[in-house]
Amino acid sequence: MYAEEIHNYLKSFFNETGCEVLSDEGHLLMVQLTVDIDKKIMNRPFYWQYIEATNSTPNPARLTLITNRTKIDNPLMGEIIHFGSGRLNQIFKATKDLGSFVKMYQQFSNEEGKQQTLTPYFCVNYKVSYYCDYTKEKLYSLGINLINGEIEDHFHEFVSQLDLAPLPPKDTFCLQYIIKPARALERLDLMIQNIIQKDDHSWAEEAKKRWVKEQEVLDYFYVGVKEKPESYEIEKRGLEDRFNPRIKVEIINGGLFYIK
Repeated sequence: MYAEEIHNYLKSFFNETGCEVLSDEGHLLMVQLTVDIDKKIMNRPFYWQYIEATNSTPNPARLTLITNRTKIDNPLMGEIIHFGSGRLNQIFKATKDLGSFVKMYQQFSNEEGKQQTLTPYFCVNYKVSYYCDYTKEKLYSLGINLINGEIEDHFHEFVSQLDLAPLPPKDTFCLQYIIKPARALERLDLMIQNIIQKDDHSWAEEAKKRWVKEQEVLDYFYVGVKEKPESYEIEKRGLEDRFNPRIKVEIINGGLFYIK
């Protein structure tokens, strides 16, 4: 996920959740949070417990988020946000909690008396995490046409450019989907598996090599010890937890979109 994508995602998140964007410089966002969003992403439960217990006036946080540090002379002027950062993961979780599934319709001006047909698309946004002693995460947004089965990648980027609303516009006809959403999800899951299989997995082989070297170092300190102590087994398991390559796929959210 590139800096520009993160920036656009954050801007959409704050706009959709009613937070006021005070400044947008393309690489830096200054945002006034609402009470609800502060509670979800700022990790200050004791503050809000105090405010609610004393019936005091709430003071939700104001954030300055840097999405591209290369364009900032003084990185201390705000919080640096990048893919994998704690704050961004909190926002992902808040997005999931607030709207794990949506149903939206494209809005447009229609000629009086002329009916417009809308086609259903099923979208799933995935996060794929590659774990070893390093962590790499990727986002995939896939949408499938529920009429003909064609799959579109970068679907979120596509629909974010459209004017969408929870209700269909006047004089529209929504096509009944042929592919059921459950079947669509199966196909998108299969596509994610294929994407992962075709990805470069040299990171896993490198992690295993580092694991072997670290194990050799550990074994060196116990040369000649017939019955190794519990501390050896604990360190050995620690190396496995640290270096063992693994992949985790999560669904962030999804939706049904009717598009002309």
